[in-house]
Amino acid sequence: MEIFQQIEWSDFLRNIFQYNAAAPLIFTRFFFWGFFAVVLVGYSLIYNNRNRSLRAGYLFAVSLFFYFKSSGFFFFILLFSTLTDFFIGKWIYSSQKEVVRKILVALSVVINLSLLAYFKYAYFFTESLNALLGTDMHVVNYLAIWMNEATGTHFNVNQILLPVGISFFTFQTISYSVDVFRGETKPVNNLIDFGFYVSFFPQLVAGPIVRASGFVKQIYEDYHITKQEFGWAIYIILKGLVKKIFIGDYIAVNFVDRVFAEPLSHSGFENLMALFGYSLQVYVDFSGYTDIAIGVALLMGFRLPQNFNSPYKAKNVGEFWKRWHMSLSSWLKDYLYIPIGGNRSGSVFSYISLGIILAIVVLLAGKLILIPIFAGAVLMFALLSYIFPGVKRSINTNINLMLTMLLGGLWHGASWQFIIWGGLNGVGLVVYKFWRKISPWEMKTNWLATFWKIALTFCFITATRIFFRSESMQVVNGMMHQIANNMDWRIIPEVVVAYKGVFLMMLFGFFTHWVSQKWKDRLKDAFVAAPFWAKVVISAIVVIIVYQSVSADMQPFIYFQF
Repeated sequence: MEIFQQIEWSDFLRNIFQYNAAAPLIFTRFFFWGFFAVVLVGYSLIYNNRNRSLRAGYLFAVSLFFYFKSSGFFFFILLFSTLTDFFIGKWIYSSQKEVVRKILVALSVVINLSLLAYFKYAYFFTESLNALLGTDMHVVNYLAIWMNEATGTHFNVNQILLPVGISFFTFQTISYSVDVFRGETKPVNNLIDFGFYVSFFPQLVAGPIVRASGFVKQIYEDYHITKQEFGWAIYIILKGLVKKIFIGDYIAVNFVDRVFAEPLSHSGFENLMALFGYSLQVYVDFSGYTDIAIGVALLMGFRLPQNFNSPYKAKNVGEFWKRWHMSLSSWLKDYLYIPIGGNRSGSVFSYISLGIILAIVVLLAGKLILIPIFAGAVLMFALLSYIFPGVKRSINTNINLMLTMLLGGLWHGASWQFIIWGGLNGVGLVVYKFWRKISPWEMKTNWLATFWKIALTFCFITATRIFFRSESMQVVNGMMHQIANNMDWRIIPEVVVAYKGVFLMMLFGFFTHWVSQKWKDRLKDAFVAAPFWAKVVISAIVVIIVYQSVSADMQPFIYFQF
């Protein structure tokens, strides 16, 4: 019996301290909630300790464990980024020479973007150059080589996997270096505190992207959470689970994924409904994650920024991007859009960005003939600008907006689909800037005008999502063909009956999104004001219902792939 127990504990410990790519540590798995319970037990012993670095060190350590369980030995990348930007931030702050400060902040940006480019775009550049130049270059995973030599592991050196969350924590460390350079924040006191800021596990792998100016000061504050905040934290965690598992995973597994996998095997109506279904899925999936992240962080006394604000209630594309993934939208505005000139004028950075995008288009197309074509277009623009100054002013005031959205698309991945998706959203923003000046609806606030503006914006955003979701242009073309040519209205009643559970869930999801905020606040306030025993009962019922709906294969969060 003792031997059996020893083997059992040995297996248990090995499973805990072993990375399993098939079962990452994510919010929807029971193992996460066991992990979080253990974290809270340890945290309860030190959360009010006068030594704030002890608290930060503890959460830094458990965050590294969380990232190891989510992404394996890629946590060394997280450590590298943490060490690099901690010392760069110190040097920027202490340097008296402006040119040195600029070199250091540029170094931070280059290092972080190089890391991101290596892991995210290595295959794209290698395959594109091979196609253009006829070479036979191969991707080599140097990190795997170093790990194998140092530790005796056997990682595949011919395959590069994308570290979970790398796009988020690199943006976070870039913003830290830039804010120190701008004088908007002071360097963090010590490496442990900075490591905690970068790696805080609730928001580490999918945001929200946290600014040092809003988070670091919380490290040095006393732990405090009111009774109302505790109730709200539990409420938002439950809401996130309902969104992600009960709504998002259900419609994905039972309908959306099937249609996108084989669009030509489904009618135009099914393709259209899958597109609307995906619009709902991507919202409940991503906002559900950040709801849970905000709630989990709040239970430990840390307040993360809001990341979504009912985006499908937006009355125009500009408002949509102020409500959707708000931490990324504000990051792109403050660290990309404004630095390249904003809505004032074009800049050297604007044209460097345009050159990068055009180079990527050449690589995607695999046609060198595009280079003289693009060069000719640039020369034509320069000539028109010289002859007609008004043309230059008109283009310069909008080029930065388009560039920001195009680069935002490329942030998601180097493919035609993401470039087109970003470009369409950029076009939508530019068109709206002109349309609002002449629109007879712009100043109207009656229910019909409001309904029209919300519906038009939602349908436009949903239409662009065909490029965001599709894995290839063949899928895009297949869905468009079916929607345009094979709607087959006669079978709609049969489709509705066949997928009645999915369509009812979609109806429930959209209804809860579009219902008045007053009703949502009443439900939240009722839960927050409920006695503790009622919160426990409600939470248990919600958890049971949610996890009863879990499919055989746990669905990953959509934004983990970015």
